[in-house]
Formats: sequence, structure tokens, C-alpha cells
Amino acid sequence: MSVSREYRGRRAAIVENDDVRVTVLEEGGHIAEILDKRSGVNPLWTPPWKSIEPSTYLRARHTEYGSGSDAKLLAGIMGHNLCVDIFGGPSDEEAAAGLTPHGDASIVPYELEVAGQAMSMRALLPLAELRIERRLELRDRAISIREAIENVTACDRPIGWTEHVTLGPPFLEKGLTELRASATRSKVFERAFGVDDYLLAGATFDWPFAPRVDGGRCDLRRFTSATASSAYTAHLMDAAREHAFFVAFSPRARLAFGCLWQRRDFPWLGIWEENHSRSRAPWNGATLACGMEFGASPMPESRREMIDRGRLFDVPTYRWIPAKSRVEVEYWAIIRDADAVPELLDLP
Repeated sequence: MSVSREYRGRRAAIVENDDVRVTVLEEGGHIAEILDKRSGVNPLWTPPWKSIEPSTYLRARHTEYGSGSDAKLLAGIMGHNLCVDIFGGPSDEEAAAGLTPHGDASIVPYELEVAGQAMSMRALLPLAELRIERRLELRDRAISIREAIENVTACDRPIGWTEHVTLGPPFLEKGLTELRASATRSKVFERAFGVDDYLLAGATFDWPFAPRVDGGRCDLRRFTSATASSAYTAHLMDAAREHAFFVAFSPRARLAFGCLWQRRDFPWLGIWEENHSRSRAPWNGATLACGMEFGASPMPESRREMIDRGRLFDVPTYRWIPAKSRVEVEYWAIIRDADAVPELLDLP
């Protein structure tokens, strides 16, 4: 049954039970809300600017979202967005052809159908020439997400495929929110990421202690307390574990939220930090966000850079989808009451 609801001025579909409500936006397919009904807290990021449907975006009219190739994406972004078939920005030629950062999976319309506590999502990516299907099923305080990408072309395709899960206030608090992950070898983004970078560009390290520009080390297990900061770090998931995970914990809400996935599907976790650093529109120095972005690629970069990189720590930095073939993955989002940060999320 097709169900149309409204969430923050956007068309959406909802599945819920007594404990949790999950809201998905029709355009872009973003998982905008995983609401814990006890606390009233949604761990996912809601941008501080007004959200619109990507199909209504006009560059000349909607200047409040900036003038870059990311403006259409930012106009509608919320919560957890899917990055396919790139993780990062387009080339100049791709941008001229209409491709936005992270690919068109985050801006196209999806067919949403709700049946009980399950939701089905389907979309065709006209620029990437891929077909996407998702099935979300609510199971107590966990959400099972089955995701499939089909290559409709006659050519094998190297792609980026990242689950861009972003945390935001009130769950995310400076100096308080704790983070855990099954991470091992790690690397700081290799060039300037923002005007308030504090980690040493290109440095390799073992999770969780990242080298700082000032010669010290930063423990990434607690979100920054700095007035303003920007950072991106890439983390290889532990090869000794079949499942990879991240967990975030809000002491004030007594709430833990995290994701669990097969490491073979997504060997990388990227942590993106935006702490009142970006001054241009639509950020305007007002955004606090932490991306916990698990996927097939370690760094947000162009398609050519992704392919030229090839491997990091001897692990591939993209994955292949063969011609006329379909690749499927499954992962879980879990939200639970907690008095301390759990070290591991188990399948329910």
C-alpha cells in the first residue's frame, strides 16, 4: 500500500511501533528520522536550513543553498542518504551533465510502499543507469535494511557505494557524545578539508588516536568540544570480525544508536565532522553534524580519484557491479536505551 505523509514540509512514508518511528523522504530516499519515542530524540541530522523537494530546485531561484554542484543535494538532504555511484564530488564534466556530489541516488524520486512495519523503496538512477531497491523492516528497536543495486548496462561498473549516516543535535552534543567503531588502520583526509582543520592531513594512525596539527593526539571516541572544527578520517574495519559496526551514545538522552553490517560488503567507515566551520550558504556557520559513513570507499573523492587510488592499506577502494547484474547487501540500524556506550551491537 502506498502511503504519503509529510515530514518537515517533505513528502514521506512512515513505519512505526510502540518504541520507534522511521521516516523516509520520497525524493532522495533519505532516512530522515529514527525516533526513539521514550526520549523523543532522533539521532539523525536535520539541517538547520529549510528543506525542499529536489525536483523543485532551481539554481537561479534557490540561491540560499549556494552556487556549487552540491546545492541541489543540500536543498533536500536529511539524516541518512545513499551515495551511489560516487562517494564525493563529480568532475567538472559530470557536474555540467547534471551529476551532484554523491551521485543521483540522493536526489531522484523513490516509489515508497508500506505494509505493516515494512517499507519498500524503488528508484531508477537516470544518470548512473542503475536501479535501486530497498526494504526496511522494523523489528522491535532494530531496523533491517536490505539494499540491492542493479546495473542495467552491458558494461561491468566500478562504483562507490556508501551509507552516509549523519548524526545531529540534540543527540549530538559537543564534548559529550561518545563514538565506538570496529576500526583499525586509519588515515586523515590527504588535503585541506575545511578552514578549521585540526588533524594532520594525510597522517596514518591506529584507531582511535589521530595525530593533530599541533603535534598532539586526538581521541576520536568523543565528539569534539572545540568552538569550530572540520575533519574527515577514513577507517578500515577489523578484518578479524565478520560484522563491522559503529555505535554512538548520548549521555543526556541515555540513548545508544548504531549500525551493523557485513564487513565484506562495506570495509570502510568515514567520520565526517562539521562543527560550525562552513560559513558559505547554506551552512552559514550554524551546522553541527557527525557523519558515520560506512561503505565501499574510504575517502570522499571524484570517480577518477577513486579508481586511480585503487587500494588503501591493500584493500580495494570501490566495488564492481557486473554487466546486467544485481548486488545485494543487508545491514541493521539499532536504537536502544543505555546508561553507557555499548562496545558492540548484536543482531536482534
